[in-house]
Amino acid sequence: MTELLKTSLQRRTVLQAATVGALGAGPALRALVHAQGSDAPEKKEVKIGFIPLTDCASVVMASVLGLDQKYGVKIIPSKEASWASVRDKLVSGELDFAHVLYGLVYGVQLGIGGPKKDMAVLMTLNQNGQAITLSKKLAEQGATDGPSLARLMRGEKREYTFAHTFPTGTHAMWLYYWLAANGIHPLKDAKVITVPPPQMVANMRVGNMDGFCVGEPWNHRAIMDGIGITAATSQAIWPSHPEKVLGTTAEFVQKNPNTARAVTAAILEASRWIDESLANKNKMAETIAAKAYVNTSVDAINQRILGRYQNGLGKTWDDPLHMKFYDGGAVNFPYLSDGMWFLTQHKRWGLLTAHPDYLAVAKKVNRIDVYQQAATAAKVPLPKSAMRSHKLIDGVVWDGKDPARYADGFQLKA
Repeated sequence: MTELLKTSLQRRTVLQAATVGALGAGPALRALVHAQGSDAPEKKEVKIGFIPLTDCASVVMASVLGLDQKYGVKIIPSKEASWASVRDKLVSGELDFAHVLYGLVYGVQLGIGGPKKDMAVLMTLNQNGQAITLSKKLAEQGATDGPSLARLMRGEKREYTFAHTFPTGTHAMWLYYWLAANGIHPLKDAKVITVPPPQMVANMRVGNMDGFCVGEPWNHRAIMDGIGITAATSQAIWPSHPEKVLGTTAEFVQKNPNTARAVTAAILEASRWIDESLANKNKMAETIAAKAYVNTSVDAINQRILGRYQNGLGKTWDDPLHMKFYDGGAVNFPYLSDGMWFLTQHKRWGLLTAHPDYLAVAKKVNRIDVYQQAATAAKVPLPKSAMRSHKLIDGVVWDGKDPARYADGFQLKA
């Protein structure tokens, strides 16, 4: 290892040095030289907000492993209390970037669910790995999945309360989509509340909700604590769905394009590192379980990131569509069709009163130009198209071709 690389890593741990060494001294050196050149990052130290969830891992590991230094930046992970706090701090500039809900970024872009401000999605941080948890009390009454929940709600009339994490966010959309696919109107047949992810289990424990949709490890934590069961995974609702993104403001990217590229490249490298091996996944689980990050036990994290699922009622299975951070580069591209999908659901459920120009909004928010530059720097493959096609749980195909028709085509809607 050269003196230049030694100097750049001298304040990192042995683990960090070993990781960069494994990635190869040549690329690391080239990145360091690149970072010192004319396109060096404008801002050397950046604050990235995150919520205590398993899918904050690539942001955290980019910092812990020293991958940020390869690109001339220092990432300071900032633990936040709620998605509303993340939104407000992004908009105000208190945070430079955030591990954030896809739909939250689009909500701010259009001025729904908060102040209106031009935003940017730089990359997708992960696919899959969220779930819908029902209370043990509901399970004991026979509600263990969508159809049985619908039967119970029809037969026993009362107010049923379900929680998500943010009105325009991914968990709200997975919850609404799943309920509607099972004939339950989320806005008419139920009461829906907003609860920060780390508070979900405590709120279910005291009886504040019948079910919730949240990211891991809080669904598995509910099973471990004996208060909930997994009724559906988010990947069963939409296989290989986009989840959290690296978000910032359009203004930040305009003022700091090199910083945006450098941070994206560093997190891409961390994403690849996580998915490279079982040992790396376990090391990641040990790291983010700490109080400074997710603040839970390692065993609440490490099973589901390997696809080892249980529902809390004795059923176990291996899920090939578990949470993925890289998957050969397939995870991270900010597909235009992914962003557009959230807009269709915002329109479906009355968050938007009129159809936006779906494609134009997605092209403005999803900064494919920045991603392409970062992916090239990190040697991450690029897809052939900025659009992709998927069939969701109700059999309806989403391909982004006619978003207005898609949004209006659902039987259950606002």
